[in-house]
Amino acid sequence: MLRFMANDSSQTRTDWAEDRTVLANERTFASWMGMGLGAVGIAIGLKAVFGATDPTWVAKAVASIFLVVAIGVFWMARRQACKTLERITQHDAEALPSKSFTKLAVAMTIATLATGGVLWSL
Repeated sequence: MLRFMANDSSQTRTDWAEDRTVLANERTFASWMGMGLGAVGIAIGLKAVFGATDPTWVAKAVASIFLVVAIGVFWMARRQACKTLERITQHDAEALPSKSFTKLAVAMTIATLATGGVLWSL
């Protein structure tokens, strides 16, 4: 009987650990999205600081590199979050569905492309 209780307790701890991992996965995804937005901010800053350079396309091209990096970060974050979510079993915590990660990556990509369009039109 005592052995059964010990196994039940260890299973509960394992379940909680998996739930913490699910929540950590979401925090990691949010952190990656923040890093991508930081790259977008750098692109805007570069255009603002070096926008008066001649030729102007140089500043726009360098800013665009950061925008491409941001889009790459968004999609790498989505891929890793979805892979982790597939491997982990949820118990008490309710994780965001994979579709939510995809929707956010699509929205951030569209916003980043729009920012690039604005930077190139200036």
